[in-house]
Amino acid sequence: MQQAAITIPYAIADFAILRERGYYYVDKTRYIPLLERYSAPVFLRPRRFGKSLFISTLAYYYDLNEAGRFDSLFGGTYIGSHPTGEQNKYMVLRLDFSRMVLADNLKDLEKNFNDMLCPTVKAFVESTYRYARYFNGMTFTDPHNVTKMLNEIINAISSQSLPPLYILIDEYDNFTNQLLTAFNDPMYEEVTTGESFLRTFFKVIKSGIGEGSIRSCFCTGVLPVTMDDLTSGYNIAEILTLEPEFVSMLGFTHEETTAYLHYVLQKYDRQGSTFEEIWSLLLNNYDGYRFLPKAEPLFNSTILTYFFKKFAVNKGEIPNEMVDENLRTDIGWLRRLTQTQENAKEMLDALIIDNELIYSQSDLRSKFNKRKFFEKRFYPVSLYYLGMTTLVDAYTMRLPNLTMRSIYMDYYNSLHQITDDARRYARAYQRFTQDRRFEPLVENYFKEYLKLFPAQAFDKINENFIRCSFYELMSRYLSQCFTFALEMNLPSGRADLVLTGIPGTDFHNDCRVVEFKYYKAKDTAIVESLETPVQEDIEQVNGYARDILAQFPKYRTKTYVVYIAAGKACKV
Repeated sequence: MQQAAITIPYAIADFAILRERGYYYVDKTRYIPLLERYSAPVFLRPRRFGKSLFISTLAYYYDLNEAGRFDSLFGGTYIGSHPTGEQNKYMVLRLDFSRMVLADNLKDLEKNFNDMLCPTVKAFVESTYRYARYFNGMTFTDPHNVTKMLNEIINAISSQSLPPLYILIDEYDNFTNQLLTAFNDPMYEEVTTGESFLRTFFKVIKSGIGEGSIRSCFCTGVLPVTMDDLTSGYNIAEILTLEPEFVSMLGFTHEETTAYLHYVLQKYDRQGSTFEEIWSLLLNNYDGYRFLPKAEPLFNSTILTYFFKKFAVNKGEIPNEMVDENLRTDIGWLRRLTQTQENAKEMLDALIIDNELIYSQSDLRSKFNKRKFFEKRFYPVSLYYLGMTTLVDAYTMRLPNLTMRSIYMDYYNSLHQITDDARRYARAYQRFTQDRRFEPLVENYFKEYLKLFPAQAFDKINENFIRCSFYELMSRYLSQCFTFALEMNLPSGRADLVLTGIPGTDFHNDCRVVEFKYYKAKDTAIVESLETPVQEDIEQVNGYARDILAQFPKYRTKTYVVYIAAGKACKV
């Protein structure tokens, strides 16, 4: 019997394909009426938060060519039942700046910009599938200059009373950000200042909005830096990222994710997973992006869908690799941002050891040009926009989830020249899968990982570092057996580390609860003198186990207290 098609829309950014082929859709159309209040809205989100799909949704909603498909595309959505009156009223020009190819000089970069956009603008006027019927064989005076072409379209709309233009620009800052990560600051400054091709392009859009030939220009991107550096070239831009009513426009809320998970389990689970088990896994790995201090946390929509797609294809088996490898490329931003290894180590110490970065609300909302982006005091704000930290409250940020902890910990290890040498670890984990003894894993971590650090490092190291680094090591070798939770919120407190056996494997219902106690080198004798765990610590970790068993009574739970004194003593 032929297997039913997978309806989890990973890597699908075309709204019509998603709707017409029956893919699962999380309805974000309720934000369309709110966007209509603005003529030059800009919305920023980190990579892989669904920006391209939302751009596609707007394109189908406003395109006058798509009027005949309005009911089939938007039936059952919020906007399908609450149309704004502007649906299918405009000629839509959709531009994707992520396709831009970099060059070694400004002249070639401008040529690449035109090569990228001119064919799209030419087809806009000449194609019978687009808007040729409105332009009566119009020819461009310079078909190799997209700014002049766009200006001539605007003039035609104005002089002939044609339907207004609705411009959608996806990843407006993609190529300028690439210039920054490539350390090509001089060319970045040429592109964003004076009468550069990019500033002139946005000036034409600004003029078209002002005279009414352009109804709106909606831009998505990652950082506010380029928009701010364009200054007068596009000073009408309205960045909506920090407006409370738009905070959940991209990314999935808990309510949306709950519905999505129920759908996936009902349709694809063959392993007997419970909702609570998978929900706990999702919370730990993908949740926690808070873009305003009091906003509800959001899931990264594309990475969550990555997990669901793998889950569906594997008929309910948990994917071995919980991290979408595309995310690891973001480490390039960390290297560029901090500029020196010492700065990078200081920032990583704050996030991995102290578990927080201090930030200023005024910095978050201030003008944010390139100069500020690389100032040390603005590191937290830069990381916020890149999606590498999340807001805890109005004063502090931290890493949002295990996915980011894994990426940061990997980078931390590389900076400290701690290589991922399987010869030091693999045998210990192989034995664990056979005898299930947890104690040797801690001993292996202590001898083969922790002892590699110089003595002075242990003055900084604390329990947060211990649980993060031990988790990162386990996730390399046990991700096919267990899911992990750090600082799991429970009625009696926050459990340092919880390992939970994956449904469908021999480890299902195997649960390990671990509490870490870290001592400085001067207190080594305290650890060495311990014959049994401290009674208070026993009660603490067993309280966590009781909380877990109350929710999952089938779990076979074991508890551990791990005492570590710098690189000198370890007892489990």
